[in-house]
Amino acid sequence: MSKPARTSFVCQQCGKESPRWLGRCPDCQGWSTFVETRVSGPKGGRSLLSKSVTPACELSQVTAEETSRLSCHLSEFDRVLGGGLVPGSLVLISGDPGIGKSTLLLQVAASVAGQGGRVVYASGEESMYQTKLRADRLGIKGEGLYLLNETSLEAILEQMGALSPCLGIIDSIQTVYLGELDGGPGTVSQIRGCTLRLMEWAKGSTVPLLIAGHVTKDGAIAGPKVLEHIVDVVSYLEGETFSSYRLLRGIKNRFGSTNEVGVFEMTGKGLAQVENPSEVFLSRRSQRVPGSVVAPVLEGSRPLLVEVQALTTATSFGLPRRTANGIDMNRLQLVVAVLTKVAGLRLGNQDILVNVVGGLRVSEPAVDLAVALAIASSFSDREMDPGLIAVGEIGLSGEIRPVGQLERRLAEASRQGFARCIGPDDSLEWRSLPAGVRVLGARSLRHALQIALPRKPRADAAGEGREARG
Repeated sequence: MSKPARTSFVCQQCGKESPRWLGRCPDCQGWSTFVETRVSGPKGGRSLLSKSVTPACELSQVTAEETSRLSCHLSEFDRVLGGGLVPGSLVLISGDPGIGKSTLLLQVAASVAGQGGRVVYASGEESMYQTKLRADRLGIKGEGLYLLNETSLEAILEQMGALSPCLGIIDSIQTVYLGELDGGPGTVSQIRGCTLRLMEWAKGSTVPLLIAGHVTKDGAIAGPKVLEHIVDVVSYLEGETFSSYRLLRGIKNRFGSTNEVGVFEMTGKGLAQVENPSEVFLSRRSQRVPGSVVAPVLEGSRPLLVEVQALTTATSFGLPRRTANGIDMNRLQLVVAVLTKVAGLRLGNQDILVNVVGGLRVSEPAVDLAVALAIASSFSDREMDPGLIAVGEIGLSGEIRPVGQLERRLAEASRQGFARCIGPDDSLEWRSLPAGVRVLGARSLRHALQIALPRKPRADAAGEGREARG
């Protein structure tokens, strides 16, 4: 006997249930997220998951078998996954509407099918004809790629079981539904139930599944937060509307490192891989311009060179503005305060705008020194040496703190033709430097300003810093 239906209020972001409507969810702190929902158990008393019981086993008796990953033959995509798809894994790819999720998934499907595998692409958003038009635009012929225009998850899994593919794709999780659950597609109960059913099928058949997911207006994945906990890999496809570049950023990965980034460029024939993103981000950099500094940053395990631009101008109002694009606003406020207090720059009446070129968002504090030098360069209207880069974290007392993996950052800078770097002074005592890179160690922010923006000829200023040659 199925349980009688009841009415409850369910938060559409985290799935919390309440017997009455609440203006703010006590779990996820979301406003106006509770929707009245008819709640009941599965029809016919069926469970979403299998009732088979696996006996407990001692850890020492468990044998770990080497399983080869399924390569998607797209190096940028494989990088984010940690080397390829693990058999039986559940991968969620989310992003804004029109960012290119379906295009990327179709390219991955065609790449795997082109290597002799069988791929099932189930789309609940587009008809087969619409998918065919997109495939023609991308130059995809489609041998070994089976299209399925279906929203019933039971029918999709039945077709996948009959075809025995090496890869399955669901586009998207918000459009499929289970007939045994109440509510329409996209509701909390349907998203949670469909994800659990997909997880059970993927683990049992050892077939990896790629799932496309929508995001809300706040940038969070639509549906309950439990969706991100169920899947094995969570990645976001990011990009500015004015830019043709797309970043696939890994947020969660049970089989590899997190925060890996794959760089793509949206072209007329789909998403093209960017093998050398540092060169792309610096391709249109202006030489000898005040307020421009290059910083070596790490995105996961990949070193990238990004251009940090700053502009200072006298404010027209009583309260100066601080604008940050690509870096954290709190870090910008910290850097401005240290520049004012320690370095003696009078920035109290200056509007300060900082931008990371290319639409990349940098979250690590290693970019602090580059931001400070860019602001000081714009404020003093003096350009820096275009062959000089800066890396280091700034403390509240003005000290330059060491950063991690300095060797990899400098190796990337050397490949791009940069020969000098301003960095933390104490890093030079215990780190080996790559050949062709000279590091000017700065003890403090004031010392770094003297090196980067000298008042005497630059050849004499180089001796002020402690140098190390690779």
